[in-house]
Amino acid sequence: MLYSLAGGGTLSGVAALVLLIISTATDYWMQYRYSGSPANQGLWRFCINHKCHAHTITVAFWDATRAFMLLSVVSCFAGVVLGLSAFTNGTKSKLVRSGGIALLLSGFLALLALAIYTGVTVQFFGKRFLDWRFSWSYILGWVSVILAFAAGSIQLYLYQKNMAETSPPSAPDS
Repeated sequence: MLYSLAGGGTLSGVAALVLLIISTATDYWMQYRYSGSPANQGLWRFCINHKCHAHTITVAFWDATRAFMLLSVVSCFAGVVLGLSAFTNGTKSKLVRSGGIALLLSGFLALLALAIYTGVTVQFFGKRFLDWRFSWSYILGWVSVILAFAAGSIQLYLYQKNMAETSPPSAPDS
């Protein structure tokens, strides 16, 4: 049973990693209409009428969102690699605990990135463009947060459960 849980945690971590990479790299965080033409933007580029251009201005919220998403990807990758040690070293390994912590950190960093993006988008772009919406890249980011938290929680649970089962019983109080 523990290996099936470890497999579920690892699978959740891998899914979170894939979704984080896709979310960070794609240009569909927000869709809107600009001068009557369809437009969309991601963290790196914006596209108007299917012609894409790099963001030319440096805006602090984009930089913060990019940085937190990239750190989240790196942390998630580390968590998945460390979590895979559960299959080679067993779930008693401290690497499993470290992987769980890395996955929780990944979820927190992505959550922070998405919160920043959400707040600024609603306050700034929501007032600038009447016909806008968050799009699929942004939604994948939120799904990856849930998966990273789930994967990290499963790994930490397995580590704690195995440590409790293998620790010697304490002497009764007299």
